[in-house]
Amino acid sequence: MARAVSEEGALVAVIADEDTITGFLLAGVGDVDIRKRSNFLIVDSKTTVRQIEASFKEFTARDDVAIVLISQPIANMIRHVVANHSKPIPAVLEIPSKDSPYDPNQDSLLNRVKHLLGMA
Repeated sequence: MARAVSEEGALVAVIADEDTITGFLLAGVGDVDIRKRSNFLIVDSKTTVRQIEASFKEFTARDDVAIVLISQPIANMIRHVVANHSKPIPAVLEIPSKDSPYDPNQDSLLNRVKHLLGMA
């Protein structure tokens, strides 16, 4: 059974490079709650895989997050964690990055749908 998101509304969380995050923040996606938790993680050369995994797990566990957007190259860094996410909410969607195009063959959600439809 799908869990409901909070009554105050649902957030979009983003894990991506600085330029992608900036674009989403300019579009109004950014949020910092009363506990100083943001709904985004800027990944750069200093960001560790452990930090990415921790943020992904935090975003997918939050009741106020309905969608987690993660750039595909970063999703590939934590593919085992992304592939194990099976809850419908929050939905995890892979997006292209500025440096590499989107590859549908690497997308966990798309591969899962293909498998369910007997296309894989």
